[in-house]
Amino acid sequence: MPKMTMVQSLNLALRQEMEKDDRVIVLGEDVGLDGGVFRVTDGLFQHFGAQRSVDTPLAEAAIVGMSIGMAAYGLRPVCEIQFSGFSYQAFHQIENHAARLRWRSRGRFSVPMVMRTPCSGGVRALEHHSESREAYYAHTPGLKMVIPSGPRNARALLVSAIRDPDPVIFYEPKSLYRAFREEVPEEEEAIPIGTSQIVREGSDITIISYGPMMRPTLEAASVLKEKDGIEAEVIDLLTISPLDDALFTASVRKTGRAVIVHEAPRSFGPGAEVVSKIMEKSFYYLEAPIARVAGFDVIVPLFNRENAYLPNADRILREARQVLAA
Repeated sequence: MPKMTMVQSLNLALRQEMEKDDRVIVLGEDVGLDGGVFRVTDGLFQHFGAQRSVDTPLAEAAIVGMSIGMAAYGLRPVCEIQFSGFSYQAFHQIENHAARLRWRSRGRFSVPMVMRTPCSGGVRALEHHSESREAYYAHTPGLKMVIPSGPRNARALLVSAIRDPDPVIFYEPKSLYRAFREEVPEEEEAIPIGTSQIVREGSDITIISYGPMMRPTLEAASVLKEKDGIEAEVIDLLTISPLDDALFTASVRKTGRAVIVHEAPRSFGPGAEVVSKIMEKSFYYLEAPIARVAGFDVIVPLFNRENAYLPNADRILREARQVLAA
């Protein structure tokens, strides 16, 4: 089984789905001849041609708008927005049309499209290049919101997103694009959208995270084991909407304690919804208040101050130990 980076595994998913289904089309700025700004679409133009690997103008609303039309009439477009901070230019297309067309047409039309876009910080990028605004899309009825945390689940989730009958917003943490390699099977593999995974089993505390925060979360769980003798159960949400609350609420009923970790701002972030689900379904099993480790309620700072904004293993450890001591 070959080891791949996330860039390579996403490219594999696109290539295999395009080979299997000629309705799958890739479009966006520089996705064709140049292979994408991060080279996720590298080689697709040469293999499939300009009709299926389409370079577009720098016009996010047009990219998403064309994708909606293509999807409504039977294609399965996968459009790329170069950075998630630029997707706001197309938000009227996403909210007004992609998310609503099935409802508006009473099921006559669906919008089987994927909007791929690099997200989050960790690479000391410029303004509008480091946001984690997944709550915008998770809050929008009619959309599905997916964020992988590694090469293998990125490939499996993108396959499911392409095959889904409804629009999927697919965030790709750019700090993970080439951060590490995982074994990724060459044969077909898919993870159903709306399911989460236990990536580390434990009995003392539940730590819930997703996307780029899975690595510091797992680092903190290892330190808890080595230095405190604490077995932390770590859950990767994978999909923000629809949210698989059954897995993490069951885990909290077992451990009695919970910490939620995400890079998005704390206020009104995805962690608040996770807390709400725990309170609704596992309140009587809690032995301590729930903690959240998140980004701060400020614009992601530039360059030297970015690391002060991003949650890390030390912050996760501090909150977990406070919950364990309560």
